[in-house]
Amino acid sequence: MKVQPIVILSIFIAYSALLFIIAGITSRKSTNETFFSGNHASPWFIVAYGMIGASLSGVTFMSVPGWVKDTQFSYMVVVLGYLFGYFVIALVLLPLYYRLKLTSIYSYLDQRFGFWSYKTGAAFFILSRTLGASLRMFLVINVLQIFVFDAWNVPFYVNVLLFISLIVISTLKGGIRTIIWTDTLQTTFMLLAVVLSIFYISKDLGKSVFDLIPMIDDAGISKMFFTDWHHQRFFIKQFFSGMFITIVMTGLDQEMMQKNLSCKNLKEAQKNMFTFSGILVFVNFMFLFLGAILLIYAQQKGISFESTDDLFPKVALSLSSLAGIVFFVGLISAAFPSADGALTSLTTSFSIDFLGIKDNPNLTESKRIKIRYIVHLSVAVVLFICILIFNSLKDKAVIDKLFTIAGYTYGPLLGMYAFGLFTKFEVKDKWVPIIAVLSPVICYILSMNSVAWFSGYRFGFELLILNGALTFLGLFLLRKKHSF
Repeated sequence: MKVQPIVILSIFIAYSALLFIIAGITSRKSTNETFFSGNHASPWFIVAYGMIGASLSGVTFMSVPGWVKDTQFSYMVVVLGYLFGYFVIALVLLPLYYRLKLTSIYSYLDQRFGFWSYKTGAAFFILSRTLGASLRMFLVINVLQIFVFDAWNVPFYVNVLLFISLIVISTLKGGIRTIIWTDTLQTTFMLLAVVLSIFYISKDLGKSVFDLIPMIDDAGISKMFFTDWHHQRFFIKQFFSGMFITIVMTGLDQEMMQKNLSCKNLKEAQKNMFTFSGILVFVNFMFLFLGAILLIYAQQKGISFESTDDLFPKVALSLSSLAGIVFFVGLISAAFPSADGALTSLTTSFSIDFLGIKDNPNLTESKRIKIRYIVHLSVAVVLFICILIFNSLKDKAVIDKLFTIAGYTYGPLLGMYAFGLFTKFEVKDKWVPIIAVLSPVICYILSMNSVAWFSGYRFGFELLILNGALTFLGLFLLRKKHSF
C-alpha cells in the first residue's frame, strides 16, 4: 500500500517539532561560547552515540545499500580503513587540538605556517563542507520532493527552502550544544529504521535473518576483497583510502572535530572516538547487509530501479505502508545531522577564521552574536543555491560524488597538516594557496588519463592520498632554510 503524501509530511512536521523542543531546551542562556564549543561540557558517551548518525547521514542511508549492486561488500574494506583512521585522530590530532585549546581547528595552520596557510585551510574546508553537505541534503530533499511535494505540484525550491529554514531555526541559538543532543535522537531513529527494514524484508520473504546470509552468498554479491591491482576496488588501496578519508573528513573537518572539542577534556574526547569508531564498523556492515537483501528482494519481486540510490525507497514503499513510514523516519533522521552540523561548523569557521569575532577585543558579546546570526543565515542561503544546482546532477550514486569531491578538496588539507605535524620546516607562506590549488588540478589530469598513461590503472578513493602527497611535496619545495 502506498504511503500517502500527507502521512509523510505529517511525520516530517512531527519530527521537526520534536527537534525544536530539544533545541529550545538546550539553547537556553546560550552564548557564542555555547554555540562554538558547548562550553566544553558535552558528555563523551552522548557525543559518541550522536556521531554515528552524523557520520552516516542520508548519504549512507540511501546510497550504501544500493551500492552493493555495483561494489558488493568491498566497502567494508574502506570501513576497516576508517577504524585505523579514527585511531590516528584520537592519538595524534585530538591531543594537538586540546593542547592548543582550539575552537577552529584551522587556527593550527596560522600558528604553524602563517596567515595565508591558515586562510587556505579554512577556505578548503568551507568549500568541501559546502559541497558535501549540499549533496547530502539534496539526496533527502529530492526523495521528499518525489513522494510528497510532486503530488501537490509544489516546486522543488519551496521544498528546499522549507528544509533549510527548519535547520536554521533549530541551530541558530544553541549551535553545537543543541546538535550534540539532537544527534542522539536522530541516530536512534535511523538505526531503528534499518533494523526494522531488515525485519520487514525477511518477514515478507518468509525467511529468518540468518537464512538470508547464505542467500546473499549464492546471489554472488558478498565479495569483499578485490585482488586485481588494476581494479578500482583493489583491497589495499581501499583500506588506505578509507584510513585517509577518515583522517581528513573527520580529523581535519571542523564539523566533526567541533563535537569532539565540546567534551570536557582530551581523555573523554578520546574515549568518545574509540567507542564511536568501533560501533561504526558494525553499523556500516548492517547497512551493507540491508543493501544485499534489498537487491535479493527486488530481484525476486521484479522491482526495477534506475539508480542505485532508488533501491531502498523502491523496496520499502513496495513492502507495506508501515515499512514505507519506517523508511521515511529513518531518512529524515539521517538528513538532519548532516544539515545542522554543516550549518553550525560553516558558521563557526567563517566567523572565527575569516571574521575573527572570537578574539576581537573591540566587539561586545551582543555584537558577536549579531554577526554570527548574519553569517548563519548567509551560509544557509549558499547551501540553498548549491542544492538547486545539484538538482540537475543525478547521473551516479551520490556517495561516489561525495568521495570524489573529498579527494580533490580535502587533499590539500591532508598535505598541509601532515607537513606541519611530521616536519620541522617553515614554508614560504604566501605561496601555499598556489600549491593547494595546483595539487587538485594535477590529480584531476592524472585521474582522467590514468588508464592510458598507467597500463589500465584506474584511480579510486586513493586519489585523496595522491592529492595530499602532492601538497606535501609542494610545501617541501617551498620550505625555508631554517626549521620551525
